[in-house]
Amino acid sequence: MKLNKLITFCLVCCVFAFSASAQQPTTPKPASNYNPAEAFGPLFYTQNGNEFRSAIGAPGPKYWQNRVDYNITASLDETKNTVTGTVTITYKNNSPDKLPYLWLQLDQNTFKETSRGYAITPTRSRYGAQGEKFDGGYKIQNISVSQKAAAVKFTSLVEDTRMQIRLEQPMAANGDIVTVKMDYSFVVPKEGSDRTGHLTTKNGEIFAIAQWFPRMCVYDDVLGWNTLPYWGGGEFYCEYGDINFAITAPASHIVMGSGELLNPAEVFTPEQLKRWNVAKTSDATVHIRTEAEVTNPQSRPAKDKLTWKFKITNARDAAWASSKAFVLDAARYKLPSGKTGLAVSAQPVESNGIDSYGRGVEYVKSTIEHYSTKWFEYPYPMAVNVATNIGGMEYPGIVFCGWKAKKASAWGVIDHEFGHTWFPMIVGSNERKYGWMDEGFNTFINGISKSSFNKGEYAAPPTDLNRIGKAVIGNPIYENIMQMPDGMAERNIGVNLYSKPGWGLDILRNQILGEDRFDYAFRLYIKNWAFKHPTPSDFFRSMENGAGEDLAWFWRSWWLNNWKMDQGIAGVEAVKQDDKLVGYTINVVNLEKMPMPIILQIKTKSGKTDIVKVPVDVWMKNTSWLVRYPTTEEIESVTLDPNKVLPDSNTDNNTWTATGN
Repeated sequence: MKLNKLITFCLVCCVFAFSASAQQPTTPKPASNYNPAEAFGPLFYTQNGNEFRSAIGAPGPKYWQNRVDYNITASLDETKNTVTGTVTITYKNNSPDKLPYLWLQLDQNTFKETSRGYAITPTRSRYGAQGEKFDGGYKIQNISVSQKAAAVKFTSLVEDTRMQIRLEQPMAANGDIVTVKMDYSFVVPKEGSDRTGHLTTKNGEIFAIAQWFPRMCVYDDVLGWNTLPYWGGGEFYCEYGDINFAITAPASHIVMGSGELLNPAEVFTPEQLKRWNVAKTSDATVHIRTEAEVTNPQSRPAKDKLTWKFKITNARDAAWASSKAFVLDAARYKLPSGKTGLAVSAQPVESNGIDSYGRGVEYVKSTIEHYSTKWFEYPYPMAVNVATNIGGMEYPGIVFCGWKAKKASAWGVIDHEFGHTWFPMIVGSNERKYGWMDEGFNTFINGISKSSFNKGEYAAPPTDLNRIGKAVIGNPIYENIMQMPDGMAERNIGVNLYSKPGWGLDILRNQILGEDRFDYAFRLYIKNWAFKHPTPSDFFRSMENGAGEDLAWFWRSWWLNNWKMDQGIAGVEAVKQDDKLVGYTINVVNLEKMPMPIILQIKTKSGKTDIVKVPVDVWMKNTSWLVRYPTTEEIESVTLDPNKVLPDSNTDNNTWTATGN
């Protein structure tokens, strides 16, 4: 448009706007904290897509990640609460960089009294050793490094929960392989950051063993080596590969672990082996070892020790549990592809009631089948639940759940921990840095699963997001949810990492995009990043591209800032033509920093009720908006967000009634 025409056009617009404004209601608008330019500001993404991570939020054509395979032999000493093992690590450098040194994670070292984690974790915290005094941390010896069976010269350094191996000659780029081998041992804490530990029951100790072998740190195209120490609040970021492990334990024990049990014939009695094989084709729960058999010595082979062998492929971690107190149940689960696997539950007799983990297999089976159908197929041959003194913790193929949980709580903890199979076991985000990318996503999918289980047996009423908006969203006591977990007050982690991102995804799915667009984009995100390492930006881009929507305002409001939302009704005015009612204008104001769609419920004198929805775009350049409602009937009331699906922090201004105005 030429300059003179543009000036003329602008003048005409100004005259029209002045004329229109002269006819607007003169109800004074309350002061607003909302700034459209801030909420809808440009340049949300600070980097363009590239050949490693594409602009559409998927891995680029040159995306790479390194690989690590583990071969582990370990033994459990139940009298000394000690695990002793040897780990062989085969590390492949797929990056375009030479690597002069390697970094490993030594998570058990956080339980040393000289550790940084010990220094910053309060005694009564959920994390750390929770006040227990013991000789914590790894004892490592006999470290060796080799390439093609030839020894490699190196030096090593242990710094808190990390080990650096400095190579005399760097690993070459694009496929070089080294093998690291070491012997290690550690004392199992009783309550190790609520993620690993042991529980005393009337029939014996239950050992739930995790963070139990030195693991490679992730080297990626975002930060290089990811070496944040393990302090307890932040979880894990691990490379993918195959993990073979053999656990030697007293023969009186049953051991369950990640992946596939390779030698059931060597570790079960003949009757247990028969039941184990029956369970593989049974839709109903099969009791491998019953409650009555737990105290019967004949329910275990008459040997001193047994070695249980497991393998899990393309996984980022592994864990296991061992006890002579286990009741063991199993049944088949079915996957959309036609594949089947084994749902397993191991619990002490104290947790075996039908109101608790006596239904454990049913809960595991339904959870695996639901998420596999809804989002992405479960990738492992077994899914094992273990009831122990850990409130709830997830690992590939196995979860640890609180042994006292009952009814909805027992179902809920199993569903939540197995939901973590999808985030972060399949979609391998950096939990240590972005805890919401696993906990928040999982909380969101748990809500959908909860409604569907057993025709809504444990379904909960809809969340009152008005109440949440008043008490939580924008409350300055809560940190930004992008903050790393170890940088948050422990009391805030439940809101920041679980609830708030879960509520945000609910709003995005139900109020902004709709189920079809959201689910399509979300499934693509899972598929594209399965067994890979996405960042928050990859997720944001995936959702925007898959759903076809610029959501920068949403990410900025909910994720990058701790903003409040407050919409209010500033006035309702009748519109007449030739002295006849033709409609109303409803003046909605945005009073706080967070924009959201407008949802209005309008009731007329005859009892008719309408829901009017106005997209969030109206707030792109306005702090107030006139909603035009055509009708020849008088309005009795107007209500903002009648079903309380938005986090409005002040509901006092959400209702207008004809008699009260």
